Formats: sequence, C-alpha cells, structure tokens
Amino acid sequence: MNENDSINLKDLYTKLIKFRKDRDWEQFHNPKNLAISISLEASELLENFQWQNLEESIKSAQENKDKISEEVADLLIYIFYLCNDLDIDFLEAIENKIATNDKKYPVDKSKGNSLKYNELK
Repeated sequence: MNENDSINLKDLYTKLIKFRKDRDWEQFHNPKNLAISISLEASELLENFQWQNLEESIKSAQENKDKISEEVADLLIYIFYLCNDLDIDFLEAIENKIATNDKKYPVDKSKGNSLKYNELK
C-alpha cells in the first residue's frame, strides 16, 4: 500500500463499529470474550506455521498470504472492538508504548540483538 492508497483509519473504524452494531453483536462482546477471541485468532494465525522451520514458514507466509491476511484482520477487528468498548485510543496507546519501549530499549544497547530490556548492559 502506498501513501495515495491509504485507507482513512477513522472511517474504517467507524465502519467496523457500525457493522457490529447493525448485527447487535455488542451483547456478546464483553472484555473477557473479546480477549478470548483475540487469543483464539492469534492461535489460528500461529496454526499457519505450526511445525515449520524458518525457511518453510517464510515460504508458507508467501503461499498462504490470503489466509494469513484473514487471520490478521480478525485479530485487528477484535482489538478495535476491545479498544472501542474500553475507550482506548489505540493510536495513542501505540504512541505511548513506542515511547516506553524507546526508554527500555535504547538504540545503542539494543540494536541488533533480542535481549530483554532487563538483560541489556
């Protein structure tokens, strides 16, 4: 997707919330059920790579992009519903997390390694 093709995230979010409201699905979407659904969809995403080594997983990701894309969409949809219901501004939450991680993982200590922040020297 290039800059000219970008989807207005606010419009997409509004469309998604309307989709749910039109079907009266809010009654099923309490925080616990949404969190469970997020976990289940993440497991379905993982299932696409089960028992594969690195090379196989890369090949599978390319060959099954449509299926994987659907699982990613399911995850994002449930996350958006949860954010809506808990009044979480997901863009602000991401910005805050980037700022937190920037402090925990300074470039000079974390670049090129996968150590956890409390293991950085």
